Amino acid sequence: MARVVYHTSTPLAVSVTLFARWGSSLGIWGFGAGTAALFLLSVTPLVKRELLVKLPLLGRYYEDNTPASDKPF
Repeated sequence: MARVVYHTSTPLAVSVTLFARWGSSLGIWGFGAGTAALFLLSVTPLVKRELLVKLPLLGRYYEDNTPASDKPF
């Protein structure tokens, strides 16, 4: 006959186990979602002015060099 044996574990051990199992996958998906959101929002002036221009390597690409006389608003 089979015998049921319960192993007690602390909440910390359960958290460590879950993080070890899902952490890398969630990190990769989060990085991908953040990159996609940044790519899709890169055309908005707020994201371009407040975030993309301040990046060290890509900032010059997103700078607005249009003269003030050529801007419609």
